[in-house]
Amino acid sequence: METTQIDVPLDDRVLTALERNPHLSGRSLRFETESGRVTLRGTVRTYFQKQMAQEAVRTIDGVDEICNELEVASF
Repeated sequence: METTQIDVPLDDRVLTALERNPHLSGRSLRFETESGRVTLRGTVRTYFQKQMAQEAVRTIDGVDEICNELEVASF
């Protein structure tokens, strides 16, 4: 039997989406999921990375709301 995306826990799908995004490599982002809401936390270097993290999560089945609390800080 094949595993569909909806069979995989939301936490795992979010983690996979963030890890696969080439614009976020090397970033240690944190997130929480609850009832279709994903809260992104951590620090990125640019506003582009902040947006790319949100876009990576936006297309996941089961995500109804994204709270993007990522901070942008030049290191």
